[in-house]
Amino acid sequence: MFEATTILAYKSEKEAVIGGDGQVTFGNSVLKGNATKIRTLYNGQILAGFAGSTADAFNLFDMFEEHLETTKGDLLKAVIAFSKAWRKDKVLRRLEAMMIVLNKKHIFILSGNGDVVEPEDGQIASIGSGGNFAISAARALAKHSDLQAEDLVKESLMIAGDLCIYTNQNIKILKIED
Repeated sequence: MFEATTILAYKSEKEAVIGGDGQVTFGNSVLKGNATKIRTLYNGQILAGFAGSTADAFNLFDMFEEHLETTKGDLLKAVIAFSKAWRKDKVLRRLEAMMIVLNKKHIFILSGNGDVVEPEDGQIASIGSGGNFAISAARALAKHSDLQAEDLVKESLMIAGDLCIYTNQNIKILKIED
């Protein structure tokens, strides 16, 4: 489990949204409360979030973006190629890191073990130490409310921030909409 972050992604019929908290911890100390762990890629068509060390995040985001360029933004092809490359790299595969990537059609969880997981519902995914809290809240809100995707992600991350000591409520959100 990755301590120090919570990333939640949600895909509705009209938009794709990703959010993350801002807390960075080292052991039992908070180093920073306003870090950005999400970003847009490939001319704003892809959203990505990262759980793991910050230096690793930059390397993996850059590597993933290269695969997006090579596949001309085809997310499915890019995640497969990226996952193979991540798995084969002797240094990178040892990283205890995970990523969520999504567009308006697909959502995937990626790991250095070569995992490419599309959530069963194809709609909600989470990673990080508060991920289970956030996804539980998101599933309940999706089922029992009429919240817009951005509000659903924000509220779910706020709930995770109430429960997980490695997650704060300094939430950043990115979205792609029609």
